[in-house]
Amino acid sequence: MFIAMNRFKIKHGHEQDFIEIWKGRDSHLKTVPGFKSFNLLQGSSEEEYTLFSSHATWESREDFENWTKSEAFRKAHANAGARREIYMGPPQLECFEAVI
Repeated sequence: MFIAMNRFKIKHGHEQDFIEIWKGRDSHLKTVPGFKSFNLLQGSSEEEYTLFSSHATWESREDFENWTKSEAFRKAHANAGARREIYMGPPQLECFEAVI
């Protein structure tokens, strides 16, 4: 099992905007080989931002990497640059291999 997570720092007052962006987005993940599940997680609020994380579970790292090179990935990220004003910076990708 492989987990890919992106951490997002969202400016205060834009948390619901961020959630709505994800609700209205077609990720195209359900058609991708090796995809298992997805969650959008809301974390703690710091002085300047609220932390969010996208959490995708894959059968393998190879499946995830294949997705990042696919047409489905390009479609899912076509509007990724919209609403930049709500972010405190670019997302931070974190990847994990299941060991137990």
